[in-house]
Amino acid sequence: MPNKTIYIADDDLPLLQQAQELTGGNLSGAIVTALRRLVELEQAKRSGFDEITVKVGLGNSSIKRFLGVALGEWTTSGNEGDETYSLFRTSKGRFAVHHSHSELHTPVGPNAEHSRKWSTGWRGWVGDWSPDQAWMRTPAQAVFTVVDTAEELEPLLPAELYALALRTIRDEPSVEDLDI
Repeated sequence: MPNKTIYIADDDLPLLQQAQELTGGNLSGAIVTALRRLVELEQAKRSGFDEITVKVGLGNSSIKRFLGVALGEWTTSGNEGDETYSLFRTSKGRFAVHHSHSELHTPVGPNAEHSRKWSTGWRGWVGDWSPDQAWMRTPAQAVFTVVDTAEELEPLLPAELYALALRTIRDEPSVEDLDI
């Protein structure tokens, strides 16, 4: 294996040492891993893909990151909070669906029905000023699903977004590299 000499500025030595510690002491492995990630990211960006980050789980307990392009989004809002479906094509040609529910505040306790009545319709604009209210907070939650084909998307998406997805997938523009 050929040796390569890399010159590092004195100010960057702490970063190099930290990378070496995080990768189990193998500095060469850390450098190659970073370079591999950099090349993959830059090639994907040149092909029209972006780095996409989504929060997944109960209360956004984990983060998923991938290279892809947005194909569409569908959102609804109501008494049960907001619900959003985001559809992406990944850089590997697969499809990813991020389905999220917003944080929800639900009246509870002996006066729950009274509080629920005052949180909907025109009463929601006025509000319930009574002192005996109790609320339960349900954290935001989301799921992330990856499938191989457009047909597998149908049960995962609302009908309107699925129809848009099919049109978008079929009408995918071709890329023409111009040397001008």
